[in-house]
Amino acid sequence: MSLRIAFCASDAAIAQAALAGLTRRYGDHAEQRADVIVALGGDGFMLQTLHRTQDNPAPVYGMNRGTVGFLMNEYSEHGLVDRLEAAEEAVINPLRMRATCIDGGVHEALAINEVSLLRAGPQAAKLRISVDGKVRLPELVCDGALLATPAGSTAYNYSAHGPILPIGSDVLALTAVAAFRPRRWRGALLPKAAEVGFEVLNPEKRPVMAEADSRAVPPVQRVDIRAETSIAHRVLFDPGHGLEERLIREQFV
Repeated sequence: MSLRIAFCASDAAIAQAALAGLTRRYGDHAEQRADVIVALGGDGFMLQTLHRTQDNPAPVYGMNRGTVGFLMNEYSEHGLVDRLEAAEEAVINPLRMRATCIDGGVHEALAINEVSLLRAGPQAAKLRISVDGKVRLPELVCDGALLATPAGSTAYNYSAHGPILPIGSDVLALTAVAAFRPRRWRGALLPKAAEVGFEVLNPEKRPVMAEADSRAVPPVQRVDIRAETSIAHRVLFDPGHGLEERLIREQFV
């Protein structure tokens, strides 16, 4: 039986042109009946696709028609079926964020890359950080902080000078954004099973926004985060260019 492929693309003209060419060449199936989903765009569109199809058992293979494309494979119309059949699979568990807002509302969201807290006013944020219910840092004065998965460790986490994590490491990166006090605190590596809590100190005077993969919620007073192991995103990469290799390669550039 031939491989059933479902294609999807971002709104960018280059992605839409690729979509038209690939569907003419390989056909197009409904995602619910496809063996694999091919996403055309950049990393942002790949994250959207993974979130949107999280209940679909088909793996997702991305081809870069965007800017960065860390989660994407190189684009080519040729030999796609052979590439898909030879692809390596990485399994990614997202983070689940539960944010309690200043107004009392509670928002939950999933993040494949990271959950971040960022100051929303002119003054630095003050955060109290706990791990598994135990306060580990009574007060962090900073522009923000984030908790990143291995898949997201090369994104915002890396820009904030956080560590790059091997995809199979089963750890999370807790990273400060422009820490002022403690000035030398650079973050921590935590077990994947850890539950991390951020309490915003003086949230009315020092408002803080929370984001899960760039999906923002109103100013928060507390954010709790844990790995959601019941959800497994299956991502495909060309042989020798898998996520593990990319994470290692990124540390030597």
